[in-house]
Amino acid sequence: MNVAGPDYRYHTLVVTVENKSGVLARVAGLFARRGFNIESLAVAPTDDDRFSRLTIVVDLESAPLEQVVKQLDKLVNVVEIRELHPGSAVERELMIVTVEAEPDRRDELVEQLDRAGGKVLSVGADRMMLSLVGPPKRIDEFEDLLRPFGIVELQRTGRVALPVLDEDA
Repeated sequence: MNVAGPDYRYHTLVVTVENKSGVLARVAGLFARRGFNIESLAVAPTDDDRFSRLTIVVDLESAPLEQVVKQLDKLVNVVEIRELHPGSAVERELMIVTVEAEPDRRDELVEQLDRAGGKVLSVGADRMMLSLVGPPKRIDEFEDLLRPFGIVELQRTGRVALPVLDEDA
């Protein structure tokens, strides 16, 4: 397993685990006991219902990647650990956000949302609920763009990622 250079603070691991109760708790407990910081965590079953996939974005300032991988590998229910190098994976995140949106500012807000590729989910008297799916950096930028409107409530999923397809495949 290759470790990213010093320019990469966060690193993505895709961990395949047995789809059994308590596995997520054991993984989370391992991180808590060792003081490893999880920046993002997404969990879902795979196409094979015997397994689940955890996409874990690890803060390398809290622990060396090699140490995180060694500790994960010791867990009984862990089947496979893959490192996704920055730039060699497709990463996506979902944001759903409710913002203040008086009628006279909605056109501006919808224009920004259209540019980002998002959708309006719901419209109220003075608020709008929006969604955006994209790379984490684009989600961060759009969140910053919404701050002047007034964010009422915001929810972001954890990052999901898969390796870039090999052109020879």
